[in-house]
Amino acid sequence: MEFKQKKGYRPYEAYEYLEPGKDFPVIDWADWDWAGRHVLELSAGEEDRVAELLERFPCISLHDHPDFTTRDMSTCEPLFDAMRSGRDRCGYEALSWSNLDCIFDNMMDGTNIISSPQGWKWIDIIHDLGMRLCDIAHQDFLVHCKTVEDIFAAKRAGKIACVFVIEGAAPIENEVDRIDILYGLGIRQLGVTYSESNALGSGCREDHDGGLTQFGRACVERMNKVGMLLDVSHCGPQTAYDAVTHSKKPVIVSHVGAKGVWNTKRMADDELIRAVGAKGGVIGIEAAPHTTMSKTKMTHDLDSYMEHFEYVKNLVGIDHVGFGVDCMYGDHVGLHHAFAAALSTGETGKSQSEYTEVPFVKYLENPTEASWNIIRWLVKHGYSDEDIGKVIGGNAIRVLREVWA
Repeated sequence: MEFKQKKGYRPYEAYEYLEPGKDFPVIDWADWDWAGRHVLELSAGEEDRVAELLERFPCISLHDHPDFTTRDMSTCEPLFDAMRSGRDRCGYEALSWSNLDCIFDNMMDGTNIISSPQGWKWIDIIHDLGMRLCDIAHQDFLVHCKTVEDIFAAKRAGKIACVFVIEGAAPIENEVDRIDILYGLGIRQLGVTYSESNALGSGCREDHDGGLTQFGRACVERMNKVGMLLDVSHCGPQTAYDAVTHSKKPVIVSHVGAKGVWNTKRMADDELIRAVGAKGGVIGIEAAPHTTMSKTKMTHDLDSYMEHFEYVKNLVGIDHVGFGVDCMYGDHVGLHHAFAAALSTGETGKSQSEYTEVPFVKYLENPTEASWNIIRWLVKHGYSDEDIGKVIGGNAIRVLREVWA
């Protein structure tokens, strides 16, 4: 594969309108392709088909964190210091090498520890969003996406539409009007819970799931009214099911895998997958390290990832599956180690003794690499043009047209 940058990219480094060392601390960030650039090999004819498909259809990731870890991940402190600085670094140049036309950007979210080691504080979420919006206003490659037309306009211009997302609703506390505030600030997707419980319902790390609360029902209703896409990725199974059934509009599971392939608390069971499909929603398959594994090889790679895709596709049909790879730039496994408690990687996964830990997920290590290889796998495995168009973006577009105001 010949590496090409998107035509709408103009060189830009995050916060380059400021003076490093004076206006903000200098941080030694990782290289975006620190683990190499891994590309699934195709024949010349298959390469031509990939190029044609990407020209015809929008390519969308329903869940990512296109920011960086620090270069030094041998201890937690360099990474924690970077997160506490409150100035997340977006990978503009890295994204320019991708096939993406639209990325759902979850910013710092689970690693947002600006004022508290526990994270998820309202003021910190607003700080993070404001910093990113200021930065994005000083460049013209990423476009702040608020409508479906923004996605198609970005594609035509060779740019990327960036949908800002809050992964869990803990920051709204008990204030339903904060959903309106987030919408007004340009947030277009909100998770009901992260792995921990909040006022809306139970997270997936809990042993007992009480389901969607009365306040949670009010929040689902408000999200429907304002046009906010509802995500149940990290919810406990009953809370997720309640949210899907209570919503009047389609719901997504932006980043998840199938419990029928890899039985952990973080994966979605068949009942939830069917409920999301019946509501007209989409299940996005995730690739964060050691999540979408399978018993076939007892490791995490592109093939195990696509086992989850095919399981969901076979269960609810090609119209209800997509991709939300949940990647970042830098050592993602190292980040999981550093934030093990906050990200609930221990409580929601299988014991590491059951598999050999990978240093990185080859072919899916970051948003750029994942955007190259998912479509290549689909072409290599004989999927039709129509079906590829649906899963790389068409299904998401259908849901957004119905949900977004």
